Order: sequence, then structure tokens, then C-alpha cells
Amino acid sequence: MSTERKIEGFWNSTPQIQKIAFHIRGKISVYLTDGRIIITPLSHFPSIKKLSVKQRQKWYLFGNGLSFDNSTEVYHIEQILGNYNEYRHEV
Repeated sequence: MSTERKIEGFWNSTPQIQKIAFHIRGKISVYLTDGRIIITPLSHFPSIKKLSVKQRQKWYLFGNGLSFDNSTEVYHIEQILGNYNEYRHEV
């Protein structure tokens, strides 16, 4: 029997956005390809908050981020996770 202990969690996992949703009023839900769901207040993303419900439905993936048809902003994964050094999209 092996006594090796495995460390739990998301080690060596590069977060990638799979989809987003606005199921909770005032929040954005970001679904990652590894199964995590990040829910964050729209108050941290005022330019998304300003979009209408219809405009929020017209989003698309852009690199390791996302954008909307009616927006000039690109929102990268490090903005959502809040850890630039770990998740920056450019090295």
C-alpha cells in the first residue's frame, strides 16, 4: 500500500473560460473548462454592468478572455481571478 499523500486542489491547471452567464442579479458567473464556476459582482466590471441584458447575451471568447459585441473591452482571466502574476495572458 502506498503512503504517498496526494495534494488536493487545482494544481498545474491553467484556467480557461468555457462560458459565462448572468443567472444571479448583479453578478457574472464564469464557467471554466476544469469545472470551476467563478461568481463575481458586476460592480467590479462597470463596463459590463452598463450593457443591457440583450447586449450581455452577445459575448464571445477572445484568447483567454471574453468580450461582447457592444463593447471595446476584452476581459482576461486574470481580471476575473484577481491574480495577475499567476494568470497573466502574456508572458
